[in-house]
Amino acid sequence: MSDILIVDDERDIRELVSDILEDEGYSTRLAGNSDDCMAAINSEPPGLLILDIWLKDSRMDGIDILKAVKRDNPDVPVVIISGHGNIEIAVAAIKQGAYDFIEKPFNIDQLMVVIRRAMETSRLRRENASLKRKEVSNSDMIGKSASFRAMQGQLDKVTKSNGRVMLSGPAGSGKEIAARYIHAHSNRANAPFVTVNCAGVEPERMEEVLFGRETAERGVESGLLEEAHGGVIYFDEVADMPLGTQSKILRVLVDQQFQRVGGTDKVRVDLRVISSTNRDLEEEISADRFREELYHRLNVVPIAVPSLEERREDIPVLAQHFIEVCNETQGLPIRELSDEAVALLQTMTWPGNVRQLKNLIERVLILGDGTGPVEARELPSDEEKSDESGRVVLSGALATLPLREAREAFEREYLLTQINRFGGNISRTASFVGMERSALHRKLKSLGVVTSNKSGARVAQIDEPEPAE
Repeated sequence: MSDILIVDDERDIRELVSDILEDEGYSTRLAGNSDDCMAAINSEPPGLLILDIWLKDSRMDGIDILKAVKRDNPDVPVVIISGHGNIEIAVAAIKQGAYDFIEKPFNIDQLMVVIRRAMETSRLRRENASLKRKEVSNSDMIGKSASFRAMQGQLDKVTKSNGRVMLSGPAGSGKEIAARYIHAHSNRANAPFVTVNCAGVEPERMEEVLFGRETAERGVESGLLEEAHGGVIYFDEVADMPLGTQSKILRVLVDQQFQRVGGTDKVRVDLRVISSTNRDLEEEISADRFREELYHRLNVVPIAVPSLEERREDIPVLAQHFIEVCNETQGLPIRELSDEAVALLQTMTWPGNVRQLKNLIERVLILGDGTGPVEARELPSDEEKSDESGRVVLSGALATLPLREAREAFEREYLLTQINRFGGNISRTASFVGMERSALHRKLKSLGVVTSNKSGARVAQIDEPEPAE
């Protein structure tokens, strides 16, 4: 995309413009009619298109070509030239997306100024998009737990294909990061990644946001599907997409084309679709809130993103990563985490998952008054509290139990938390709690605690007895 395509039915004019541009260091291609023009664009999109409005003996005029270029190659700037120019044509061309309009006979200096500005604008747009993509690709996924490695292994398998992926997992678990990881490691990494926040768009505006619109007053306004052309469109929390829009998205997946709201032209798009949800879509289908056919179209490769509680081993490395990010983006101090702080973070409940951990780390760094290690006292605890003298304040439920039952309840919850903190590793748990491994096994059996595989990791849970028939 570095050359200039000159389209004019007058041979002398296109060759004159070509000679001038080549003297200025540009490379050029020439076309005398719409068929040659479209063939040249389809073989290799140019860096700039100089386009005559009136093309003698052509199937398409300049406005038709302009519409097609803005539909299929929206990054190519178009400069319109015409010997029959008037204000109505100029306005129509600008509305359809032309960069500028110049009347014949044109002044060479004026033409060169417009071309330089158009090429510079195009270059800056490409650089800006490249910087955004570089920023995304540098946001690597962080983790080392078994459940994290199992998920990453599944993501790696789908990066090089164009298969549609459905990411499931609780809110805040990192589904968008997983989607961006797929994009950054795919053959579309240099193309756009566009997020559709299905829950954040008003239902009555969803179709305009996705498909764009055409009006007499404002011309063509592109939607998110066009912005994602050639790249990835990510439907975040797809269960919140309105039912009426679901049927139209289904048609886009089948045909790879659509019409803008208020428009008549078919807009072709090349898209890879990644979706996410924190709901059970089969239940949504049963409740007539989600279209079953769309579900099957989107759910080609289902991948579960584990909650933070399923990957407690990753909490220390995630927390340290967020400390470094806060330092880079906000200038907050780099602080290490004390062993007690790490232990507390790994035993807390995390309904907000990774997003909650990130917010907590940012708050601690903002409110902290030092640069030394982050101590446990700086962190909120949602478990048993201690008063100023260090005495443990019992929860109401535990305080009502006899000593033996209270001790068993405490031991059960304590060991469940520690085993899950260490990713189901009994040896590491035994070492931390100060027990022999065999003694720990006997204790777990007496308390009814078992471990099993879940999301590729060992997870401790209570062994619930089967109900008697």
